[in-house]
Amino acid sequence: MKDLTQGSIPKHLISMALPMMIGMLIQTLYFIVDLYFVGKLGPAALAGLSLAGNAMFLIFALTQILNVSTAALISHAVGAKNKIDANITFNQSMMVSTVVGVIVCILGYFGAEVYLNLISQDVETVKMGLAYLHWFIPCMALQFIMVSISSALRGTGVVKPTMVIQTLSILLNIILSPILIAGWGSGYAMGIAGAGFASSLSVIFAVVLLCYYVITTDKYVSVDFSLWRINVPRIKKLLAIGLPAGGEFFLMFVYMAAIYWLIKPFGADAQAAFGLGSRIMQALFLPAMAIAFAAPAIAGQNFGAQNYQRVRESFKWTAIMTCSLMAIILLICLTQAELLLTHFTNDREVIFISVAFLQVICWNFVPAGLVFTCSGMFQALGNTMPALLSTATRLITFILPALWLSKQDSFQIEQLWYISVATVCIQALVSFYFLKQEFKKRLSADNSSNENSDEMTKNKLIS
Repeated sequence: MKDLTQGSIPKHLISMALPMMIGMLIQTLYFIVDLYFVGKLGPAALAGLSLAGNAMFLIFALTQILNVSTAALISHAVGAKNKIDANITFNQSMMVSTVVGVIVCILGYFGAEVYLNLISQDVETVKMGLAYLHWFIPCMALQFIMVSISSALRGTGVVKPTMVIQTLSILLNIILSPILIAGWGSGYAMGIAGAGFASSLSVIFAVVLLCYYVITTDKYVSVDFSLWRINVPRIKKLLAIGLPAGGEFFLMFVYMAAIYWLIKPFGADAQAAFGLGSRIMQALFLPAMAIAFAAPAIAGQNFGAQNYQRVRESFKWTAIMTCSLMAIILLICLTQAELLLTHFTNDREVIFISVAFLQVICWNFVPAGLVFTCSGMFQALGNTMPALLSTATRLITFILPALWLSKQDSFQIEQLWYISVATVCIQALVSFYFLKQEFKKRLSADNSSNENSDEMTKNKLIS
């Protein structure tokens, strides 16, 4: 367990974010390897990978419920020095993640084809997406256990072991991808299915190592099957914090699916270009997101310890760091967009559409950094409903004008990117407003304590 209620907040942010950033940067390499080999299979394969990969937003929505709530409740327990409460949360999270993972696996195999047919009218794209998903579904199901363990460790201030394990897992994926996709060394190329199979094998490897680490190492939280009996009050706490955060990612899934549906008339090239650009964008976001992911544990422990001024400082430093990183990424996309894309496809139409996407969408990167920061603070305070409301605001302000434009004869795909930029700016303003209100309500004790301290100082001076 690492005490985050003392010491420099920027130093804590960097020390916690750095291992996660290294892991995420290696994960970026994993994205690049996947895109490189699948992109060589043609636009239909690239579009199929993108459409199937969008299903991960739905999985992120479900895992985020446990990710946010487990880390928040355990960080509060650690701040309050309550080890028993932390272990109840951890074991209930593990129990729920196991059950949900099994359900997701079953539903995935039955619903994959329906989902793909809904957002694509290209037969070859659907075929490719289905081939990928059939091998990728185990990876999605196992995300739940992996998230429960990693978020519990993060709540106690421990991130290095998780980073090391995830890094090893990603390196395994990178090694397996060319072997399974292109048949390097084996002579048997699985094509796009190999990408899904490589991901599943690497996640199995990570889950086994994480479970071994938790079981064999004496940590603040540990597996105790006697605590796996259904604890309704604790599950309600997990859901109260996690559901709004999960809802936030679910709305992102709806947002992405809506774009794929809206650009369906432009063909497989447009869907492939959007998918490629989105993956590049997500990969570039990872360093900034590492900072945002580190913030809830730091602010959460200080909130649990009632060090409210340090909660405010956590927000300030997180906002500075994430927005600065996002500004750098903006400049990269404005000046080097084509260079980022040409290694993954030779199709000029796909590259042209994707470059246009990145050069417009990059203007929402800095406000997106503020959104990430605010979401992290909501998680730390144990109230993620404002983050859900701000995401809902973005979805509504995007969907309504986008649907109207799609019915016009002059509809162009670039119009969707401009609307997206505007709606992220609106979301950032809404998130910041909600966070100011949340600070005023939940950190008011800080003001009263300061007032009492000032009063005591004044009385001493008078006496």
